[in-house]
Amino acid sequence: MWSRVVEIMLGCWLVISPFIFAHPDTELTWWISDMLCGTAVILFGLLSYWRPARRAHLATIGVAIWLIAYAYLRSSEATGAAIQNAAIQNNMALGLLLMMFAIIPNDASKPPEPWRVPTGDTTRSGSSPQEPDDLPQSGTDRQLAASHH
Repeated sequence: MWSRVVEIMLGCWLVISPFIFAHPDTELTWWISDMLCGTAVILFGLLSYWRPARRAHLATIGVAIWLIAYAYLRSSEATGAAIQNAAIQNNMALGLLLMMFAIIPNDASKPPEPWRVPTGDTTRSGSSPQEPDDLPQSGTDRQLAASHH
C-alpha cells in the first residue's frame, strides 16, 4: 500500500500547487483542474484502503491522463511566463508520476500469493521451519560465533 501513500502525497501537492506556482486569479480553469484532480487522487488513494473499493486507485490513471492532456493543451497557448511554464511542467510530471504509481498493485510489498504462508500455519509443506541455529553457517560465521561465546 506504499504506492497509495505516495499517490495521496502527490494529490496533496497537486491541491497546493496553485498557491506554490501562483496561478493568476483570471486562470480559473487552472485552479479548478488542479484542485479537483488533487482531491480526486487523494480520494481514490484513500478508497483503495477499503476492501470493497481496493481497485479505486486505477481511476487515478484517468486523472493522470487528464493532467497530461491539459498540460499539453495549455502549453500550446502559453504566453512564455515562467510561472505558467512551471505549472505546465508540474502537471505533466505529476501526470506521469501518478500514472506510474497507479499501476502498482496494493499488495506490491507482499510476496506473491503462492509463496505466502497462511496465518497460523507454522509448517510449510510438512516440514518445520528452520531456526536460525539450524541454518548452515559459513566458515566466517562460525569464527564470529565462536569469538562471541
